[in-house]
Amino acid sequence: MTAIRIAVLGASGYTGADLVRLALGHPDVAIVALSANAKAGQTMADVWPHFAMFPDLPRLVRAEEVDFAGIDVVFGCLPHAASAKLLGGVKGPRIVDLSADFRLKDAATYAEWYGGTHPAPALLPEAVYGLTEYARDALPAARLVACPGCYPTAVLLGLLPLMAASLIAPERITINALSGVSGAGRSLKEANLFPEIAEAVAPYAIGRHRHMPEIEQELSARAGMPVTVSFTPHLIPMNRGELVTMIVETTAPVADLRAALAERYAAEPFVHLLPEGVAPTTRMVRGSNHVVVNVFADRVPGRAIVVVAIDNLVKGSSGQALQNMNVMLGLPETTGLRQAPLFP
Repeated sequence: MTAIRIAVLGASGYTGADLVRLALGHPDVAIVALSANAKAGQTMADVWPHFAMFPDLPRLVRAEEVDFAGIDVVFGCLPHAASAKLLGGVKGPRIVDLSADFRLKDAATYAEWYGGTHPAPALLPEAVYGLTEYARDALPAARLVACPGCYPTAVLLGLLPLMAASLIAPERITINALSGVSGAGRSLKEANLFPEIAEAVAPYAIGRHRHMPEIEQELSARAGMPVTVSFTPHLIPMNRGELVTMIVETTAPVADLRAALAERYAAEPFVHLLPEGVAPTTRMVRGSNHVVVNVFADRVPGRAIVVVAIDNLVKGSSGQALQNMNVMLGLPETTGLRQAPLFP
């Protein structure tokens, strides 16, 4: 087949770089444009030493300089607001956006949580929320796909089957999430310096993390009623990986919850229900597009604990973006994403 010509906007960030890494292993993809405004004019090897053996990668340019003519798919790995402002004017290529700009259906909710008027509100109705396992029917016809955030990806994959089957109470959901420091981005932040983050675990955005309305939007749609969650994220001293532990109140035995997860994900290539009693860990999925999930009975009657692990940069970001592209273009969903987890 003719190679799929892609552009990656924001290739100097962690998600952009991981998308390039994965795309290099995709047999049907040709990377024809890479942007990074602050690094324009440099090569990928100048910015990322692990690309030194790929001298044929396009040189970095400013996003506004990318020629979108002839490009099939644009991957937006830009910060929120900047992404919608630029992509709102892109005509022709199909768009897979990894920012937060098109995830929320309501422009007022976006303004409340992201601190500014949405740059392209007219595009929100057409954006497909790209949690691939739940978006397959809509993806082939989609022009604009909004990749979920890393935390929502893990949370929703663990809870949506249970919510859809009315096996958990929508009123009381508590989520504690742990993420590697790459989830905070590559820009310099004092709190993320090695002496600050090493040998420590730190909660942040307590009670008001920007992924909360995204989680609630999708859970509410499945519950058929407004859902409000308690969500507390933490940074932990590792580069990549994410683990979410969710305490839910149940309306059925835990065996029924496990059966619902088993049935929903039996045919999924990337989502795996672990054997009974085995706890998910980030080392099971590091560097891969795979997800591991399990459910446990709490010692408190009527409660259960759902645990999910993903790699925040792959299934939580760039891997899911390529997975969405595969479905959009009618390719086998696992193309370019068959990497086994990296261990140790």
